Amino acid sequence: MRINTNISAMDTLRNLNAATTAKSDSLAKLSSGSRINKAGDDAAGLAISENMKSQISGMTQATRNAQDGVSLIQTAEGALSESQTMIERMRDLSVQSANSTLSDSDRQDIQKEFGALQSEITRVSSDTEFNNKNLLSGNNTFSFQIGANAGQTLSVSISDMSASGLGISSLSLVASDADVTVLQDVAKAISATDFNSATSTLSADDITNLGKLGIDTADLTAGTTTWDSVSGLSSDTFTNAATLATDKTAAQEAADVNKASQAITALTKAVSTVSGQRADLGAAQNRLTHTINNLGTTSENLSDANSQIRDVDMASEMTTFTKQNILTQAATSMLSQANSMPNTVLTLLQG
Repeated sequence: MRINTNISAMDTLRNLNAATTAKSDSLAKLSSGSRINKAGDDAAGLAISENMKSQISGMTQATRNAQDGVSLIQTAEGALSESQTMIERMRDLSVQSANSTLSDSDRQDIQKEFGALQSEITRVSSDTEFNNKNLLSGNNTFSFQIGANAGQTLSVSISDMSASGLGISSLSLVASDADVTVLQDVAKAISATDFNSATSTLSADDITNLGKLGIDTADLTAGTTTWDSVSGLSSDTFTNAATLATDKTAAQEAADVNKASQAITALTKAVSTVSGQRADLGAAQNRLTHTINNLGTTSENLSDANSQIRDVDMASEMTTFTKQNILTQAATSMLSQANSMPNTVLTLLQG
């Protein structure tokens, strides 16, 4: 019998320490709800879980980014909706102004509203902002980070939606004196030329004057276009050419009608441009909405996968804790017995 080395006590202590460590690990898992509290619990699982957590966190932020993108688009589209209403009103005014029943003063009154709407369209484009970023003035491209990884972006382009960008800033429903003079010069050329014949008989100055009125003179210089196929001028300009050449009042009205016709053409194009931009924004908003839904679903599935790795099964771990708790108590009791074993040596010594 030996008293210096108590093998039974040492063995019991080792088992007690192991049970105590296992019990402490179970307590940590039960108190935190996590199966992995330190790298030693599951090194590979920790690495996988941390990568998943990074993706989940990135997707959460990407969702917020996409929601901000939707807000930006809604801001721009709301402003464009109002701009389109104003453009359509300007077109109505142009159609009204093209009617020969109006007097000069009537057209002057119409022009006041027409010009105010032009200014307001430009003001809306310059003042529409999102987080201090101008949306409609200039050609802007916005890139939204809609994924957790680099390169996962969606871009939205917004063209210049000012009156200038839409090509309607210089429109007027009232012709200037210079416009009337040019029209009379054209009328003189028309009255001196059979407008059913080829326009090759026109002089360079005649063609220049037509160009001043906004007429495309490319075909005219080729000498292949007849007067009655020239667009952009009122038919009255051809019919009443001789009268317009000498009657300034009649020329003023004809010039005003031509201005209104040109405005109708330009505003029709502007309506189409704004409608197209709004359609692009609507499509981008729908994409972002679907992106938000997809990010939510993907994040949910990744969270579930991460939970399988990271989270503790409370019922299973409670069973383990109960087992280790009993083993700890048993080992403690047995250690007490093992420590008392050398006491039997005293019986021999007292013999």
